[in-house]
Amino acid sequence: MSLLDAEIAAQPEALARMLDAEAGRAAELGSQLAGISGVLIAARGSSDNAARYAQYLLGVRAGLPVALATPSIQTLYGAEVAMDGLLVVGVSQSGQSPDIVAVLAQARAQGRPTVAVTNDAASPLAAEADWVLGLHVEERSVAATGTYVCSLGALALLAAGLRGDAGDLDVLRAVPEALAATLEASAGPAAEAAELLAGADRSVVVGRGYHYATAFEVALKVKELSGLVAEPMSAADFRHGPVAVVGEGFPVVLVAPSGRAHGDVADLVAPLAGRGARLVAISDVEALLGAVDVGLPVAGGLAEWASPLVAVAPGQLLAVALTRARGGDPDDPPGLAKVTRTT
Repeated sequence: MSLLDAEIAAQPEALARMLDAEAGRAAELGSQLAGISGVLIAARGSSDNAARYAQYLLGVRAGLPVALATPSIQTLYGAEVAMDGLLVVGVSQSGQSPDIVAVLAQARAQGRPTVAVTNDAASPLAAEADWVLGLHVEERSVAATGTYVCSLGALALLAAGLRGDAGDLDVLRAVPEALAATLEASAGPAAEAAELLAGADRSVVVGRGYHYATAFEVALKVKELSGLVAEPMSAADFRHGPVAVVGEGFPVVLVAPSGRAHGDVADLVAPLAGRGARLVAISDVEALLGAVDVGLPVAGGLAEWASPLVAVAPGQLLAVALTRARGGDPDDPPGLAKVTRTT
């Protein structure tokens, strides 16, 4: 078992630990942020994908517009961005990247409330924040797994705090068990899917709604670990032209757990199969799992907004299995380091 295998397996425990440690702080934080008109999130890499989740989570459940920051405005161009009325959040597992820190520093200088979601409470990012939501993950692998899932969990706690809804915490406390069940059920199918995709040189990962973020994170894991080019797409955008790249043997991963967006993604199966695509699906819907070449099962019964914390796990397993099938080492992806500092 690689270090990454062990860290993927440890995610349910890590998530439960984070929820226990940060639920009270997130509730207190939310109670002090009444009156904000929107949220600006600064992030890179997997943390940027967590921010995409927050766009749907806070938009749907808290009625707040969420924008992704453009840190180059602060660092490369030295410009000032007006942040009136906004809560500004930095998401970074290391808390070390100067460009993410710069966004929070500018927000703080303007008197805006700031939150850091990070695995290092002593990091420069944490030092610029009014509040810190810790991830509490023991993670040494280059590829972020537990820190990604716990970032989603921390953002879900933040949303619950802003909503003032204690019932959201009850939903989240059921997630670690569902995550453990998903990891167990998807391990074999992930290896099968990896064999199907191993000879390809490009692929597409499609999701929508809450799972737009999941598509981005699965594609990132596939790219950084296995070297297979994987393009994340919204199902809606995919129909607007990019579907033309799909031909005989082209791999497509569909991320479609049950919920409002499921049908729109599942409706791609017939036309893609007609083009000769190799289809893999991540879902808790048996009809979809049975309609594709390989189905990666997700534990059912979760609210749609909580399911991204679980549905990413089969994609992580697929990325690791695909790396091995293509002759790589998941603990040593070429050219990458655990901490990336961008300016």
